[in-house]
Amino acid sequence: MQDWLWATAADLGRGIGAGEIDPVDLCEVYLTAIDAHPLRDRIYARVTHDRARVEAKAASDRAKAGQRLSPLDGVPISWKDLFDTAGVATEAGTKMMEGRVPDRDAEVLRVATGMGLVCLGKTHMTEIAFSGLGYNPVTATPPCVNDAEAVPGGSSSGAGASVAFGLAAAAIGSDTGGSVRIPSMWNDLVGLKTTFGRLSVEGSVALCSEFDTVGPLCRSVEDAALVLSALEGGSPVDLKGASLKGMRFAALRTVVMDDMREVPLSGYQTSVAKLEAAGAEIVPLEVPELTRAFEMSGPLFTADAYANWRDLIKQDGDKMYWQIYNRVMAGKEVLAHDFLACWDELRAIRAAYASATAPFDAVLCPGSPIMPPNCEKLATDEEYYLSENLLALRNTRVANLMGLASLVLPTSVPSVGIMLNVAADDDARLLRIGAAAEAALA
Repeated sequence: MQDWLWATAADLGRGIGAGEIDPVDLCEVYLTAIDAHPLRDRIYARVTHDRARVEAKAASDRAKAGQRLSPLDGVPISWKDLFDTAGVATEAGTKMMEGRVPDRDAEVLRVATGMGLVCLGKTHMTEIAFSGLGYNPVTATPPCVNDAEAVPGGSSSGAGASVAFGLAAAAIGSDTGGSVRIPSMWNDLVGLKTTFGRLSVEGSVALCSEFDTVGPLCRSVEDAALVLSALEGGSPVDLKGASLKGMRFAALRTVVMDDMREVPLSGYQTSVAKLEAAGAEIVPLEVPELTRAFEMSGPLFTADAYANWRDLIKQDGDKMYWQIYNRVMAGKEVLAHDFLACWDELRAIRAAYASATAPFDAVLCPGSPIMPPNCEKLATDEEYYLSENLLALRNTRVANLMGLASLVLPTSVPSVGIMLNVAADDDARLLRIGAAAEAALA
């Protein structure tokens, strides 16, 4: 049964469907592993034992009656602590929301529960989700699976750790500038940033209303496809027959290749070579307009964040980690007409990007230009924190700024991921491309 902790969500679902795994037993294996794990309190903010057991028993009854609700009916997953859970605290990694207990589930949690997914609990996260590092001295900093002295990536930090350490079959996080994809790549997982607006954010604690998205952190592309379908209450993407032969990819050069560290650069180059060997044509591409988009990203994100958090900050801002506080407060200085002008310009840049990338099946780039930074140094060196945070979020932010769907895949190098971006609403095609790329990189 301990092998279940390391199985894909898809395989667990198949085992339940075949009568080889009872969801009650599966749930108990996970709950026992969570409770016994020495890093539990750094990964889970709250474990929902009672809810998980009730949901697992219902899934078991359905399986025995041949009435399963979805391929993942009975599979246990974790939820980032910004998705509301009825009767259980949702605090978004900040003392400003300590003791906040919602009376209803977030919409995506409601839908996922209706598809049979079992809620194990709430995972720790970067405070208010406003950093890509995963460092949170206010509540907890989860571990990185590849380096005990490094941060795990954020802001869905505990989400990534819960899967990487065998304490959830999959996890649900949010992605505003890379918060699903960074912890996925730094913990050797698959992470999907869905198209903005595809999945409901109702009942989730907002960071930036114009950029927040919901997405899964998983062990495989198949898992990502199945979890996505469970989150939206639909049918999963058919991944059978996915191939890279005849695919034409752009290898983005603008911004994303600047200041690349040696290890992630080498991992990316090796992965590109594997994709070429599998039949993909890869063409270097410059999109100079992206430079201006990044120049505007500070005001766009900070003003949006300040609008969502200003009331709580006025009341309890002294409870925040000062680095996060400073980043949010920068949005106070952004004038409304400048914010609106930036959005007008960003829409024009999105059109230019769409035109430049239209001839390609997907756009490739390194997932991150850096490796997971040292936790102690982040705590003691202000400049190091600032520089590493901006670099961690840089490459992933392309998809958020350009309004894309995005997928990160692990490579043969620990904590190094490769990213594939496609146009908005092309999530299904992205997953098929990802399945073929995953096979080539294995």
